[in-house]
Amino acid sequence: MAPVMSSPQLKELKLFIEQCKSNPSMLDDPSLSFFKDYLLSLGAKVPQPGVEALSDDDETFEEEEMKVESEDESDDDLIESDFEVLGEDVVEPDNDPPQKMGDPSVEVTDESRDESQMAKSLAMEALAEGELEKAIEHLTEAILLNPTSAIMYGTRASVYIKMKKPNAAIRDANAALEINPDSAKGYKSRGIARSMLGQWEDAAKDLHVASKLDYDEDIAAVLKKVEPIAHAIEEHRRKYDRLRKEKQDKKAERLRRRRRAEAEAAYEKAKKEEQSSSSRMPGGMPGGFPGGTPSGFPAGMGGGMPGGMPGGFPAGMGGGMPAGMGGGMPGMSGGMPTGMGGGMPGMGGGMPGGIDMSKILSDPELMAAFQDKDIMAALQDVMKNPANISKYHGDPKVGPVITKMMSKFGGAK
Repeated sequence: MAPVMSSPQLKELKLFIEQCKSNPSMLDDPSLSFFKDYLLSLGAKVPQPGVEALSDDDETFEEEEMKVESEDESDDDLIESDFEVLGEDVVEPDNDPPQKMGDPSVEVTDESRDESQMAKSLAMEALAEGELEKAIEHLTEAILLNPTSAIMYGTRASVYIKMKKPNAAIRDANAALEINPDSAKGYKSRGIARSMLGQWEDAAKDLHVASKLDYDEDIAAVLKKVEPIAHAIEEHRRKYDRLRKEKQDKKAERLRRRRRAEAEAAYEKAKKEEQSSSSRMPGGMPGGFPGGTPSGFPAGMGGGMPGGMPGGFPAGMGGGMPAGMGGGMPGMSGGMPTGMGGGMPGMGGGMPGGIDMSKILSDPELMAAFQDKDIMAALQDVMKNPANISKYHGDPKVGPVITKMMSKFGGAK
């Protein structure tokens, strides 16, 4: 298969790509819009106009943001996973349908209260014989007969703990605490149940309250296991809260740096555009008249017309305009310098040595034209390169001004 491009073309293309890499703002040039559109169609990331790509020491801003976000997620995972299986009593959560609960609006009579106590006694006998399901049945009957007893709920919760059903135990413990917020049995049962689910911090809180209300050795034994884990989790969380705060601060600092860089880039671009605009229309024609000229003619238009204007002024027209010519531009000492070779077309014989420049300066139309930035830019262009005069012959604004100036130099009245 023949190569798509020749070797010189490939070298030029490689050089162009390298230039784009070092200066992505090149792609903002309208003449390269087709290439920029092609890059965008391929999913390329092209810097916004006036904004240079921002990079940190080792990674770009976007890569750092992705790293921070992934680290934040991993921090949360560590908090959840590092301690979730600690402790020999951690069990899988029970997902049985909720057990029967008493109706707190039911009126409890003395008779139903006595019957509730009898059901509880039967539950204790079943529990002593290891018949846990039977004990639950009797305790449920006792609760339905007397739904206002926090002890009944607390007792059934303790049986659910023996059955390794922590969620059921927590439901009963919550019911007991609703009836009696100072139920030590309720806090104890819920604390132990939470420890079985690996909810170490909540378990420690409940067990501490239970210990203050009614201390016993069972609570102390569970606390001895739960507290170190709860403290470790608390330290772990503080550590990662601190790290997360540091990452957020770094992210905010990167954002500030990026916005500052964008603002500086926009300022530099605007400054360059302003300088470029000023350079296209500077304070006067190159060289400038020594001492400056008033009334709108660009200051400093001295030193003569560089290189002469081809086709008119004879080459080697020495002497220039004599110093002190009457009516000339104020401060224009020494006249136009010598050596204005070439001349304007049709001006054979050169410029008369004693021409009165006041004919130009006193012409109101010319002086008004000198206030027009487009005309001055064109005159400036001609002064830089006299050959450019041909561009303006057909210009309806600039052409008549140049023609009139030429007529003045030619001696027209």
